[in-house]
Amino acid sequence: MLKRPRRNRKSPAIRSLCQETLLSPQDFIMPFFVLEGENRDETDPSLPGLYKLSLDKLIKKAENLHKAGVPGVLLFPIEDLEHKDETGSRALCSKGLLPRAVKLLKKEIPSLHVICDVALDPYTSHGHDGVIDSKGHVLNDETVDLLTQMSLLFAESGADMIAPSDMMDGRVAAIRKHLDLSKMHDVGILSYTAKYASSLYGPFRDTLKSQLKIGDKKGYQMDPRNIREALREAKLDEEEGADALMVKPALFYLDVLAKMKEATHLPVCAYHVSGEYAMVMAAAEKGYLQAEKAFLEALISIKRAGADFMISYALPHILDQIS
Repeated sequence: MLKRPRRNRKSPAIRSLCQETLLSPQDFIMPFFVLEGENRDETDPSLPGLYKLSLDKLIKKAENLHKAGVPGVLLFPIEDLEHKDETGSRALCSKGLLPRAVKLLKKEIPSLHVICDVALDPYTSHGHDGVIDSKGHVLNDETVDLLTQMSLLFAESGADMIAPSDMMDGRVAAIRKHLDLSKMHDVGILSYTAKYASSLYGPFRDTLKSQLKIGDKKGYQMDPRNIREALREAKLDEEEGADALMVKPALFYLDVLAKMKEATHLPVCAYHVSGEYAMVMAAAEKGYLQAEKAFLEALISIKRAGADFMISYALPHILDQIS
């Protein structure tokens, strides 16, 4: 007898009943770039349709997303070049952009889950994620000390979760230890567990003004050819006290995402990065595809591969389709 699986595809009603992978606003964290000043919403050519926001504009955008069902935001600061130095000292300023943004968001939108990215590249003049020596090598332990201080500052400001994105060894354990010693047991850690040395971060670095001045990040970010290394990092982060694990980028690393999902009992996040966003927008501008449809298909594939939640710049483009 001829088998006819098309019967379950013949109408919108039956297709809806048989869907295996569903997206909703609750699956997403929205990344935001934060600016000094007031009434500012600026964009860069490399990330069309996305905005760098002053705090007053940030509150309005975050509030609208939260009302639509998006549970949280991830914050990145855009520091003026004159404020950057070799050690990223502005990262520890209690009156800096992120501490003020966190305090304001938690005051105005208490139920919003606020996550702070923790790395030194927004603050360093050389663009690396840590302290460097005279030869340009990133120093692991000295960097972890600063990341721990940053994490405490953000947590004291009201952050719900800390997201170390630096890929230094031992940083999850150090951050967890000091958060607990400071009685901040409820502050979570979303670890960038498998952050690959990818070619897809260019638009992000343009926006953040954190282009590398020396060397590259292959000495601490992961080799794109490796997957067992990612599973080792996942095991270590879980042992060190992470509350959720991340794979970054997403689409080029769906195999890593699927393997990590199998290997851990922790929630797994995928970061749909700036280059993945920019490629679709560039193709849409030339009329090669429709951005909204391409983004929706991409994000479905990420969830289908195993992501419990996603960080994506494309969220505003697909929100109406998943609400």
